[in-house]
Amino acid sequence: MITFPQSLLDGYRAFRTQRLPIEQSRYRELSVRGQSPETMVIGCCDSRVSPEVIFDAGPGELFVMRNIANLVPVYQPDENAHGVSAALEYAVNVLRIKHIVVLGHAQCGGIRAFVDKIEPLSPGDFIGKWMAMFIKPGEVVEQRAHESMQDFVTRIEKAAVFRSLENLQTFPFVRARVESGELQLHGAYFGVAEGSLFVLDKQSKEFRSAATDTASP
Repeated sequence: MITFPQSLLDGYRAFRTQRLPIEQSRYRELSVRGQSPETMVIGCCDSRVSPEVIFDAGPGELFVMRNIANLVPVYQPDENAHGVSAALEYAVNVLRIKHIVVLGHAQCGGIRAFVDKIEPLSPGDFIGKWMAMFIKPGEVVEQRAHESMQDFVTRIEKAAVFRSLENLQTFPFVRARVESGELQLHGAYFGVAEGSLFVLDKQSKEFRSAATDTASP
């Protein structure tokens, strides 16, 4: 007896009858020549923030890596396994992508856990240790005077995008291709409630609306 989630089976059957017939030739082409996406998106695991949906991407168009709070660690080759770093290495060195987008979002549970200083429940707890890499040794992240908790959380959510972009530059193969002009790094922030997207203006260091080109609050 199949115990696979019924909602997923229903979704797959809808995919087979509705979307697949339209994109069948695309899937067949991808199966033969492989993938060649131009853009990698590093996003959050949050089920409300799907890069493929937000950017209306078809099969083979995005190379996506998702983790808690869309964080990129610093370059640290050692005996440990590094999932984000491995995906990044494959995207840059094998797929030769042209763009990397770090996609943050509102109401991020990982950032909220960090802000609320939720400690690891046990030595085997992963989230606390994962979020700890968000800050540098000796760095203090605190709520500013007269800053509401909501504004504080939003600021830290956006700061996570900046930190990940900064950490990307610690990877030699990323930095080399950025300096040669073969690769561009981008930041973006998604508002879940409104479905709004803000992209990072590198000169002003502000997130501006992708729809109106105005700065986010």
